[in-house]
Amino acid sequence: MEAITQWVIDASGSPWVLPIVALLTILDAFLVIVPSETAVVALATLSVSSGTPNLALLIVVAALAAMIGDSLTYALGHKLGAPLLARIRSPRVQNVFAWARAALDRRAALVIFIARYIPYGRVAVNLVAGATGFGYRRFLPLSALACLAWAVYNVALGAAFGVWLGDNPVLAVVVSVVVAIVIGLIVDAIRVRRERRQTAE
Repeated sequence: MEAITQWVIDASGSPWVLPIVALLTILDAFLVIVPSETAVVALATLSVSSGTPNLALLIVVAALAAMIGDSLTYALGHKLGAPLLARIRSPRVQNVFAWARAALDRRAALVIFIARYIPYGRVAVNLVAGATGFGYRRFLPLSALACLAWAVYNVALGAAFGVWLGDNPVLAVVVSVVVAIVIGLIVDAIRVRRERRQTAE
């Protein structure tokens, strides 16, 4: 947390900050440990007090990068398919993939939107969509809308804390990032509970 906060404070005024956010967001499509959400939220928080980066540009860059990352993950699933999914050994990750496979057939739009806020969830949904032949022409517009909603949500969350705690931008960054992480965990917990309930029924 301290490292992310310090990086955001140091980088917020740099001309490289948006390309770095784009790179982090694209990498986050494959590597869930990459903190794309926290970077976007934190930069939005700091932007309220410093004026940089521009919030509208931050939304556009984050949304486009997320869409590129989703499409690359979809392409990876499409190219490698079942052999890639078979190599995954973690029970937790296997459960997420099983959920994604079943849910895409029933309610694709809802699943793609929800998965955007769950680190393992979005990787699973995008890979499974590609691996199971879910049409890219159908996937792309849903992914684009989900990525735009994700970017707007994270920037709005960060900006709200920037306004609320404007006198202390470092505290605002820390609080906004913690809240974003907690919300993501809550969404994931709700998904798991619903899946368990449906399985029990």
